[in-house]
Amino acid sequence: MSKKYILIALFSICLLGFSQSKKANSKFKVIAFYTAKNDQAHISFVHEANKWFPKIAEENHFEYDSTSNWDNLNAKFLAQYKVVLFLDTRPETSGQREAFQKYMKNGGGFIGFHFSAFALNDSSYPQNWDWYHNTFLGSGEYGSNTWRPTSAVLRVENKDPITKGLTKTFSSQPNEWYRWSNDLTKNPNIKILVAIDESSFPLGTGPKAHEIWHSGYYPVVWTNIKYKMLYVNMGHNDIDYEHGTNKTLSNTFENENQNKLILNALQLFGNSKK
Repeated sequence: MSKKYILIALFSICLLGFSQSKKANSKFKVIAFYTAKNDQAHISFVHEANKWFPKIAEENHFEYDSTSNWDNLNAKFLAQYKVVLFLDTRPETSGQREAFQKYMKNGGGFIGFHFSAFALNDSSYPQNWDWYHNTFLGSGEYGSNTWRPTSAVLRVENKDPITKGLTKTFSSQPNEWYRWSNDLTKNPNIKILVAIDESSFPLGTGPKAHEIWHSGYYPVVWTNIKYKMLYVNMGHNDIDYEHGTNKTLSNTFENENQNKLILNALQLFGNSKK
């Protein structure tokens, strides 16, 4: 073989190596923010999430990082990531909130779980962020919840890439279910993806009467069509409060349909061109 062809072959190998290296480095990155300081059920969920997400990241070719430092919610830090997760709480300072809002308006992806949407005046998490709770999530304030954490039959409400592959109805993991002050069905920007099916009622075991739901329409997974976002009401593991052990009695990520929904959203947002 002449030197010319040898050089061409070597050059081709180098190009192939560069291409493969570039492809390997093209994995999208996900960053999860969490607090994990208050409710034991939320702490349990955060610990579970920080074990589950690295595993599915490796299996599905993306990268997962997590941090409890909410000051990392700034433009420079967020520029590394295609998707942001709020595992249990929300940002509290004006700088953090402004950075997140700008990130979303510029095409960033977001998945929020359970308590990340919580807002209740005269609590530690008042409704003092109108864009996030009313415009972005659309839910407004927390209204009430079921107790204790129980499984529900959930129903897929709309076809969407995020609900692809899900059965029409499926049983969830045990969860504390939230009701909201705003009627999401009246918001044209909100697309409800999953709601509690009527066959779930009565939902909850009490002991208080208002902690058991007997009827009503309760969205539990939805997206705002103006953003690349998803809110998932799941994220509250069942805990042994009664005997004081705080032992985890259920796990959120031990459910094929729930997991598929979350992975669908991650891949949709993470592989988006914008």
